[in-house]
Amino acid sequence: MRLPRLALVPGEPAGIGPELCVRLAQQPRTDCQLTAFADARTLRAAALALALPLQLLPPHAGASMPGDLVLHEIPNAMPATFGAADPRNAASVVGALRAAAQACLDGDFDGVVTGPVHKATINAGGIAYTGTTELLARQAACDVVMMLANPTVRVALATTHLPLRAVPDAISTEGLARTLRILHRALLEDFGIAVPRIAVLGLNPHAGEAGHLGREEIEIIEPVLRMLRGEGMQLLGPLPADTAFLPAKLREADAVLAMYHDQGLPVLKFSGFEQAVNLTLGLPYPRVAVDHGTALELAGKGVADPSSLFAAVATCARMAGARLSAHAHTGSPQ
Repeated sequence: MRLPRLALVPGEPAGIGPELCVRLAQQPRTDCQLTAFADARTLRAAALALALPLQLLPPHAGASMPGDLVLHEIPNAMPATFGAADPRNAASVVGALRAAAQACLDGDFDGVVTGPVHKATINAGGIAYTGTTELLARQAACDVVMMLANPTVRVALATTHLPLRAVPDAISTEGLARTLRILHRALLEDFGIAVPRIAVLGLNPHAGEAGHLGREEIEIIEPVLRMLRGEGMQLLGPLPADTAFLPAKLREADAVLAMYHDQGLPVLKFSGFEQAVNLTLGLPYPRVAVDHGTALELAGKGVADPSSLFAAVATCARMAGARLSAHAHTGSPQ
């Protein structure tokens, strides 16, 4: 079976994304073939700032030496200045994401790894942008689920970036069932887990305490879990969030579904922020992102930690490899 072909998008050119990609290019790869969708000048400037070798190769070339990086060029409108995001480059930042994703949809690549973007700068450039997850979901015309993972735990989210007062109204029978089906399928197909076990958190303290602290568990979450258990899913819960992340509990589950952003992610980030990655489940291809921001204040100084990008590439390679292996066994197109 061939190696997965991954598209690599550095993200905001003024941030740490380009230099992390240069550091990545120094590492020998036996798990995938990488192609950067990026601006050549920015990558060369990052390599110069880090005093590291970088040889940009044309598409379809083979990277064999430390510092080799295959490039599908997406030129910036303006030269990037590390630490100073320029709204005039917003179109190229979004264009690189779209081009890499379209290459996956066209079958030319098997997955996308994305660096951090600067939402405010993209919006200041005249592009209405809420996030890469939403952009890729619209482009592929599908429903998606955000999941963050590190070596300790996988945490998926029933709702993402909402004010806390809006969360209960956003949790519906249909939405929760859709989220669990997407998560279950991803654990099967992308992680190779034959019988996925998902721990589902309650919304309220103590999972509602039999209705005394809220009725969402009784009226929405429990009926959905009963229905999906009838379809064969292994679902635990609804569980009180304050004890669900105890090590003994985590050993019982392959993933945790949190009802809102800050219910599950603080635990994940505390347990291993540097190795954490952000996954978009439900797309026709694997997408894995770093779990940190652009860190403009660190850009060009050579001090940014590349661990999350390294983990994102390794995770995406495994997921893409699992899909390729499944296709090979079933004889379906790759």
